[in-house]
Amino acid sequence: MVPEKIKNFFVSTNRDLGLFIGTVAFAGFAESIYNAVFNNFLSDTFVISSLDRTILELPRESGGLLVIFMSALLFFLPNRRLAVAATLFGSLGLVLMALFSITFHWMFAWLFLFSLGQHMFMPLYSAIGMELAKEGATGRRLGQLNSLRNIAIIGGSFFVFVGFRYFDLTFKKTFFIAAFCYMIAAVLLGSMHPGTAHPAKLHLKLHKRYGLYYWLSILFGTRKQLFLTFAPWVLVSVFHQPTAMLATLLTIAGIIGILFQPLLGYTIDRYGERFVLSLEAFVLIFVCAGYGFSGKLFSERTSLIIVCICFITDQLLMSVNMARSTYLKKIASHPSHITPTLTLSVSLDHLFSISIALFGGIVWTRWGYQTVFIAGAGIAVVNLVTARFIRIPQQTT
Repeated sequence: MVPEKIKNFFVSTNRDLGLFIGTVAFAGFAESIYNAVFNNFLSDTFVISSLDRTILELPRESGGLLVIFMSALLFFLPNRRLAVAATLFGSLGLVLMALFSITFHWMFAWLFLFSLGQHMFMPLYSAIGMELAKEGATGRRLGQLNSLRNIAIIGGSFFVFVGFRYFDLTFKKTFFIAAFCYMIAAVLLGSMHPGTAHPAKLHLKLHKRYGLYYWLSILFGTRKQLFLTFAPWVLVSVFHQPTAMLATLLTIAGIIGILFQPLLGYTIDRYGERFVLSLEAFVLIFVCAGYGFSGKLFSERTSLIIVCICFITDQLLMSVNMARSTYLKKIASHPSHITPTLTLSVSLDHLFSISIALFGGIVWTRWGYQTVFIAGAGIAVVNLVTARFIRIPQQTT
């Protein structure tokens, strides 16, 4: 006979895992829809320059900068209830963006609200996913969840592709649909066991023990910003690609990611974070070179193909961030440190990513987009050197 206490634990865990799987699916679908249309929404709705597009990163990334303060303010909420608030912020921001983007500056405000919710959810996604993992299989669990998320991304991208090409889908309707999906995610999260809240003293605090993790997070923030801001803008403004192209590339990356994500999780568990993060940095050097110089070295058609391959590769490599999360879990002094430290890392990486966005926009305007990706390759080199310093304490392996 299985003891009742153990039986109830596994029933509760399986139920929460099922609800979180649904959350990941709906939130991934909503995020995919938003990502597929946002750059074209800007281009078609407002007349903006490359510098204007860069300045727009201030409200978009300020949400990430302030997420540590919001989490500290709401410290009394357990992880899963805080995630409910995050998805509701995202939903409200999209609704307001759809209804009241009267001017470019009004859109700033709604984008900030959406961004706040989106960035609040980022560390909670990893934290909850690791809570629902078996010991020694954290990478596998995050890989499985990311694989599911990729299926949702495929669905969202395919929805945008078909909707804009065949059914006259508008940006406003698209934002409403994404907002509704975030609301469903909030309901599912609210149905999970709430867990425990983290003491206020754990928030807004830097720990010397996690110094290398903080630095890895800062490097990820700068690298991530190049992809989120400048890579899609290369396709839209340099190669003049429509909404359907971005949706198609996200779909392809999602299909590949269904197999890539679990394999990545297995690789983290099997070979360790140092190997995975070093390999990511090495590949990114060539991705940045492809973005920056394919247009000068090849014909327009060939260079577009290379940039598209770089876009897909970049999209897949974004998931390597799970290795940073599993690294933190392995070096954490206490499990209660994990969520506050993940949250603090989001704010740290955004503090630097906002600066990179502004600096990159100025560089793009004065010296061309190629120079932006030369800087990106330099960041990748620093990331590669840093990853070689990763050490996992023997007692936690």
